[in-house]
Amino acid sequence: MSPRCPLLPGRRILPSLLASLLIVSGVQPNLAAAAATRPHILLFIADDVSWNDLGCTGNPTARTPQIDRLAARGRRFDAAYLTASSCSPSRSSIVTGRYPHNNGRASELHQPIAARLPWFPRLLREAGYYTALSGKHHMTSEPPAAGEPPPPKAFDLVDTGRAPGNSGGHANWVKVLQERPREKPFFGWFASYDAHRDWDGDAEWRPESFGPPHQPEAVSVPPFLRDDPVTRRDLASYQNEVTRFDHFIGQVVAELERQEALANTLILILADNGRPFPRAKTRLHDSGMKTYLIAHWPEGIAQPGQPTSSLVSAIDIAPTVLAAAGVAAAPTMQGVSFLPVLRDPGAEVRRHAFSEHNWHDYEAHGRAVRSEGFLYIRNHRPALAWQGPADSVRSPSHQALRAARDARQLTAAQADVFLAPRPEEELYETARDPNQLKNLAADPAHAAVRARLARLLADWTRATADTVPARLSRDSFDRETGAALKAAKKDFRGTPPGWERQAWTVDAPGPR
Repeated sequence: MSPRCPLLPGRRILPSLLASLLIVSGVQPNLAAAAATRPHILLFIADDVSWNDLGCTGNPTARTPQIDRLAARGRRFDAAYLTASSCSPSRSSIVTGRYPHNNGRASELHQPIAARLPWFPRLLREAGYYTALSGKHHMTSEPPAAGEPPPPKAFDLVDTGRAPGNSGGHANWVKVLQERPREKPFFGWFASYDAHRDWDGDAEWRPESFGPPHQPEAVSVPPFLRDDPVTRRDLASYQNEVTRFDHFIGQVVAELERQEALANTLILILADNGRPFPRAKTRLHDSGMKTYLIAHWPEGIAQPGQPTSSLVSAIDIAPTVLAAAGVAAAPTMQGVSFLPVLRDPGAEVRRHAFSEHNWHDYEAHGRAVRSEGFLYIRNHRPALAWQGPADSVRSPSHQALRAARDARQLTAAQADVFLAPRPEEELYETARDPNQLKNLAADPAHAAVRARLARLLADWTRATADTVPARLSRDSFDRETGAALKAAKKDFRGTPPGWERQAWTVDAPGPR
């Protein structure tokens, strides 16, 4: 029988979660006993997969049985949001528990995290965990100043996860789990290259493992893409990579069961940003910024199978993982633990979630806040279209939209990819408008909501030292073709957001 929790009188709580809550709350149980019950923790991150491209999140043609099974036995978060819909800024936010502009240059693609900021795997390692990264890394730190020592390692093992016949980053996940030191609790950052363009899943498809490949005629086509054979083939290849990612998660879960370690392993599954298609990746809208988030932890989740609508942000992952391990969050972390939501799906840990869009191949500066069922977007470069990253622009799906644009055959939803100038403000009621196609910013009936969210975003901007530099990083790819601009290689870098106010030294989280 589970012990009663002194923090929640009259209620029962699972043993592993109890130990974590006691440590985080300052109540120190027997340290040896706490070490013995510390959970293993696995973080699975897909590359460029939208929130609604899983079976358990409502896609009728997706084939993700392993993730669906974990969701049915764990907790599915239906209101989880990233801080950036851009690969390395999003991952940097997850690993530090901070907003992109508070990570220094890492607010922009391929740039390093400020040296002063600890990564949560490092804190786990210092607390006795064996830490491993297998698959896509895409995170670096600024080099130390002259005379300063390098920062402590975050990972005991760093592995590319690739092998002949498997370019997806998951080739060694099971091996890493098998070869871990058994006397230590284990943390794994298992990051797939699926489903990043260009597709390699088709050429490496194994029907005996993954089942039949997805068929173009069967995929679901979002309203902002063309429903034509070219786009359907593109989406089928994308869904193949999502299914491959799902398969290897299942392989890891099976290995945990063989090791009799699944019960006390916290598994978190999410993506770094939306699918690499027009009006998804790099967008502040849900197609780019919302993520599926699946938690599975038999010894730590109460009411398993019950989803939650509690709002969470990607910056909350670091403090949550640390809390589960009984490790104090670093004072630099701006997120808040959502461990209470694992105990009670109705618990609330935040009211607002903030996101940003900075340079990712193209000049950009956009900010967003989600609060009480509304999404408010502020665009500081309204003259520029939000066409997506260069790999998406080069895609068959984008070029199909471009051809239809030239033939004047686009719907309003499809034309949004090319819209310039764009509105400086956007407002959507997300439950009624899940694709965010009806902008309410100019609607008098929603003026009070717009004003409230604009003030909230301004408060967050001030508190976190965000800025709109006069010279942002410029386009380094052609907006029509996605081809690299030779002239841009010389002098395209501008000032990162928050740089003038030294935002990397600011730890204030702003409104929550």
